[in-house]
Amino acid sequence: MKGDQGKCAPGSRGGGLLVIGDVVTDVVVRHATPPARGTDTAARIRTLPGGAGANVACWAARWGCRDVRLLARVGTDSAAWHLDALRRAGVRAELVVDEEAPTATVVALVGSDAERTFLTDSGAALRLSSADWSPSLLDGIGHLHVSGYLFFAPASRAAALLALREARHRGIPTSVDPASAGFLAELGADRFLAAVDGVGLLLPNADEARLLTGLPEPADAAAALSRRFPLVAVTLGVHGVLLAVSGAMSAHVTAEPVRAPVDSTGAGDAFTGGFLAARLAGAAAAEAAAAGCRSGAEAVAGVGARPPRHRAPSCSSPRPPE
Repeated sequence: MKGDQGKCAPGSRGGGLLVIGDVVTDVVVRHATPPARGTDTAARIRTLPGGAGANVACWAARWGCRDVRLLARVGTDSAAWHLDALRRAGVRAELVVDEEAPTATVVALVGSDAERTFLTDSGAALRLSSADWSPSLLDGIGHLHVSGYLFFAPASRAAALLALREARHRGIPTSVDPASAGFLAELGADRFLAAVDGVGLLLPNADEARLLTGLPEPADAAAALSRRFPLVAVTLGVHGVLLAVSGAMSAHVTAEPVRAPVDSTGAGDAFTGGFLAARLAGAAAAEAAAAGCRSGAEAVAGVGARPPRHRAPSCSSPRPPE
């Protein structure tokens, strides 16, 4: 499958994509049986590059966006490894190296049904600060996407808000993915919604949409959110995606079938990357959602959160520095 869903190189009608978010070292643990307390459980374990923001950027590049930029913060422990992985994926990364905190690490426990549970050490990721931001990062950009993880700590939240304000000042479209139902519940729906007020596109999954609205049905939650945000895309996993505009559902786009899902880690990020690449190329919302669903289907068919050609190196190849 080639990344031919549209070109968004500088000078095209779409402009480039800037993602502000997180770079993470993913430890993906695939276990066929539930972990046995107090003893061993057989598993396949790989160490791979990940992070919601970085994943979105890589998937957008995978689907044809040739000017993809990323701002994130990493530790000295694995900065070079991550930078190399991003470059090979076609992402121009501005990685701020933190001398005090290690790169964020996520242990993804993936069961036989391909569903995952995360254990997260945010490390340097949420230490991104306003000092790391420069308005020049928006030069030539047609869309700014911010990972919701940044809203869960004061310093990174300030940086995200600064970038969003500058984008709005320039008339650049913006989007946010709420990122984590668990962290969102800790922060509080009202605080999150107040922070992202003015964003043009919100991309929650069904659990996040429920938390943000208090409504049990994803369709009702999508409609309610679209009274605050011009376009809302609620991802439903194998059930596709709901689009809502101006307080009403506008489309239900079905998911691409996957014969044998392996790992759902990063599927939502893959959807977002494919969706944004298509939108920058001029696609309507439903067409972009279909592209996002194709991207998500590709993601769950392999191990790890990045596009297939860029999932290596793992710990079986050159591993991240200790």
